[in-house]
Amino acid sequence: MKYLPCFLMLIFSIFSFSQEDPKQQVDVLFIGNSLTYYHDMPLQVQQMLNETHPHFKIAQSTFPGMQLSGHLDQIIVSQTENSISTFPKVEGEVTQTEKVILQQDWDIIIMQTGGVGLLIPENRKDVVNEAIEKVKILATNPNCKFVIFNTWPHKNTYPKQYCHSAYPGPPEQGKKNCSPVLHSLEDELAVLNKAYQSTASETGIARTDHGSKFYTVIKNHPDIELYEDTYHPNENGAFLNACVFYTFLTGSDATQLKFTGNIHPETAAVLKEVSRQEERLFD
Repeated sequence: MKYLPCFLMLIFSIFSFSQEDPKQQVDVLFIGNSLTYYHDMPLQVQQMLNETHPHFKIAQSTFPGMQLSGHLDQIIVSQTENSISTFPKVEGEVTQTEKVILQQDWDIIIMQTGGVGLLIPENRKDVVNEAIEKVKILATNPNCKFVIFNTWPHKNTYPKQYCHSAYPGPPEQGKKNCSPVLHSLEDELAVLNKAYQSTASETGIARTDHGSKFYTVIKNHPDIELYEDTYHPNENGAFLNACVFYTFLTGSDATQLKFTGNIHPETAAVLKEVSRQEERLFD
């Protein structure tokens, strides 16, 4: 199955979060779009956790094409497998993702938005950072840990520049906010990672390093394709993402896992090895 967009998918397993109390359940919520849910990536994370940390319970609130800010200000009126129709919420309305955040005391909330939104400095500061702060306010667990999912570069022909109409506020004719001009894959990765790190530092949250892991595979293992199109992960890319999250959440080595998903075992072994140097959320 290519992907499974859903309002909330609960994967019922119980697993440990801390070494001190291995029976304590840890609730993890993914908020994002197709970059998160393609090829059931959160489910793959759960299947990995089930082998070694069966106290984790993974959930997701993911919708096609929805940016992080949209999770907080857009009401969904209809949805298909590949698209949604929304309208701006008005005072007194609560979005579906807001309902999910409020319904229980999440231990970890992992947030994902489109990388272009991070590459444009004005959008990163005024839209992405603001959305993260709103999620933090909504969370009912005072000890909740927040994470930004650091995504990867597009498949591009360089030089490349991304521009949006001036935002926030109504578009002004002839005025646009733009990313820096990107001259290579390495350039885009560096600018993207720096933007994610700035957002993490400014909002006081953790970030993953999925972008660098994609780059490692692209450069060192060119025979392994990670992209479904110019941006979405294929089955290999989704598996790599899941491995990185497994290590990030647990501090454990993904190379010890039996799970190989729906990809060739030799490919899975390479991707597990690439993921093993991921920074850990918990020391």
